[in-house]
Amino acid sequence: MFTHLATIKQHPASRATVVLFGFFGMLFGTWAALIPHIKEKFALDEAQLGMLLLCLPAGITVMNPLSVPILHRLGAVRSAVWSLPASAALFTVPFMLPNVWLVGAALFLTGSGVTMLNIGMNTCATQLEQQLGIRVISTGHGLWSTGAMIGSAVAGMATGWGVHPVAYLAGLLMVELAITLSLQSAMKGVPDEPHHAPTDGEKPKGFLLPNKALWVLVGISLCTNITEGTMADWSAVYLRDVVKSSEAMAGWGFSAYAFFMAGGRFLGDALIGRFGSKAVLRTGGLVAAAGLLTAVFFQNTPTVLVGFAMVGAGVSLGAPILYAAAAKVPGMAKGAGLATMNTFAMIGFLGGPAFIGFLAKAFSLPVAFGVVAGFGVFWAWRAGKMRD
Repeated sequence: MFTHLATIKQHPASRATVVLFGFFGMLFGTWAALIPHIKEKFALDEAQLGMLLLCLPAGITVMNPLSVPILHRLGAVRSAVWSLPASAALFTVPFMLPNVWLVGAALFLTGSGVTMLNIGMNTCATQLEQQLGIRVISTGHGLWSTGAMIGSAVAGMATGWGVHPVAYLAGLLMVELAITLSLQSAMKGVPDEPHHAPTDGEKPKGFLLPNKALWVLVGISLCTNITEGTMADWSAVYLRDVVKSSEAMAGWGFSAYAFFMAGGRFLGDALIGRFGSKAVLRTGGLVAAAGLLTAVFFQNTPTVLVGFAMVGAGVSLGAPILYAAAAKVPGMAKGAGLATMNTFAMIGFLGGPAFIGFLAKAFSLPVAFGVVAGFGVFWAWRAGKMRD
């Protein structure tokens, strides 16, 4: 069940690629744990915080059509590796600004770095799988979750002990820069295709309107990414404001979620091989919905942590399955399916939490989490329409 991990460990380029996933996850987990500080600093209500968080997907939406041409000019390796410290630097800026409007502008710019990093590292992983036959996508996403778990827990504890977010993020930036420098040599082993002009009959390698097969993936991806985004942006707020957990415990909600997400992804290749993509996605949607409803109906810290863990397990294999499927959609040029689905995925991941903010303002945060549980049921049903 774990033989693919030994293969990755022995192959320097594969090992470097999954490490890149892990440190990106650490950066995003840190951001998730520090969001309550933005809310508190500017005295934002849920709807206002949701609007502010919408600036990230706005930047991603603008950048995503440009990402594939840039990737083909620079190569997937350089695009991914150097976007890591760039994203770390950009995530630091919002905590340094005195005005919420400037914070929104900074988050918009941060979206560009996140887009290049996400597209670049997933392209590296798919090229390793398709050209060298080394299975790395599920493991890479597993390390992303592991990094997110560690980043969220450590950032939550550090700020609970009085460390200022800017000081913490500055230290993380130094770590991410050191990792970037250390990975450069090994990443040269990733098959990296140079830019080429489209041949006759080939569709452009940027954003395209999805064809029928890709629309199925997009529909599922929106649901899985809204769920992931809700956990990233609202789990700490839910624990602090709804459950009344301590400041130090707030970051552990995302950590519990990310821990079980990582576990599911490390087992992903074996589970998908045994049960098939459809069955895994269907089960995952139902488990995620059950976890969210557990957090809604049993509002105490231990039970909510269990519910968030169930959400992590349920959503764990959504991204690996969908990214791999999008890279192989018939009738679309290499890179186009992945970039197009990523546009919708990031809108769900980063735009969904803004929608949650409006629901929480109009009703309550538990009601908003209940709505996300409905998305889990929808993706479980929709998974039956995709190719296995």
